[in-house]
Amino acid sequence: MSERPYRVLFLCTGNSSRSILAEALLNDLGHGLFRAYSAGSFPKGGVHPLALALLRRLGLHTEGLRTKSWDEFAAPGAPALDFVITVCDDAAGELCPVWPGHPVVAHWGLPDPAHVEGDEATRAAAFDATFRALEQRIRELTRLPLSALDRLAAREAVGRIGNA
Repeated sequence: MSERPYRVLFLCTGNSSRSILAEALLNDLGHGLFRAYSAGSFPKGGVHPLALALLRRLGLHTEGLRTKSWDEFAAPGAPALDFVITVCDDAAGELCPVWPGHPVVAHWGLPDPAHVEGDEATRAAAFDATFRALEQRIRELTRLPLSALDRLAAREAVGRIGNA
């Protein structure tokens, strides 16, 4: 599909937890073969503190992580995307912008850990579970033979990851 790093945009409504975790994970696990971004349809205005704490605890880079509108990635001059992956059901059901580069679109729905109520340990456990689910899916993504797949095969393969 591409000789340059694959550009992947993770979308969620608020862009404060799941999509941020996915961005950090793929940028770490992608070993330069991927460049991940995240955005939201209605960004919260700040990254969830438990998401940042988890990433820092695990030694992943948090510099530059911020909530942002998906409009940044649909504007002229935005990077051409190879993949757009929604990680929440709300974003998957919304009318998305037209993305530069006509990327492969897939859905990897996960519950929002930011909505979990309870004590700090319960809330942290929800972030851990979301992180582990994303890590498994992202590891599968990085193992796909994307350079050997046409657009349709890539869409099917990336979509299957979200259904596992």
